[in-house]
Amino acid sequence: MKVVILCGGKGTRLREETEFKPKPLVEIGGVPILIHIMKIYASQGFKDFVLCLGYKGEQIKKYFLEHRYLTNDFTLDLSSGQEYFHTQNFFLTDCKVTFADTGENTLTGGRIKMIQPYVGREDFMLTYGDGVADINLKSLLEFHHQNDKICTLTGINPVSKYGLIKLNVNHEVLDFTEKPPMNDIINGGFLVLKPEFFDYFQEDCMFESKVLPQLSANRQVCVYHHKGFWHCMDTYKDYEDLNALWQKSTPWKVWND
Repeated sequence: MKVVILCGGKGTRLREETEFKPKPLVEIGGVPILIHIMKIYASQGFKDFVLCLGYKGEQIKKYFLEHRYLTNDFTLDLSSGQEYFHTQNFFLTDCKVTFADTGENTLTGGRIKMIQPYVGREDFMLTYGDGVADINLKSLLEFHHQNDKICTLTGINPVSKYGLIKLNVNHEVLDFTEKPPMNDIINGGFLVLKPEFFDYFQEDCMFESKVLPQLSANRQVCVYHHKGFWHCMDTYKDYEDLNALWQKSTPWKVWND
């Protein structure tokens, strides 16, 4: 099963980091968040990736092509051109990665439509290049098969950005709750899609605001409710929070090094 990752956005709300690099290469714990995401999938058996590149996409290609040389000791025989690697420090093993240039200004729907030839007529997974979770992907896939919808998306209860105050009828404060989880559900990414999904694209668009409403009107969207850890890197504060979490508890690390 292919895993499609949207890597082409400009990340304007994270300009401190994305002015000179694409958001998927912004590092968490010294490693690009894209590698964290790919490890979440690869550790659970999903190792065939399609990266939808756009803004500074050439840097992502370069990162993968040069990583082996930059992180290992090796000897290069200049007379024969042969390479001898003394260490084997690889962040991903047994994986296949397709790098697809989907344009710098293309919207999410257009990017997905452009990689249809690499997916074929089979179900595939889709996620964003800026979100991590301790999600059980095999349970997500089983849920997708059981409900037999064109689109299964992962629903998340977001954490409030503000602390809440609980009052009594006399307007007296009973309790303070620091940034509690909300009851509402948002789209946390980590989708599973049937190939019929491509039939809903007639033009470049944001699939979240154009295609998903059409699918839901036809009762073709279901939600897998993930109640564990989830966090996206949308702003510089998110970047700082994720780095702090990685140093403290690695809550989305579902793989073994």
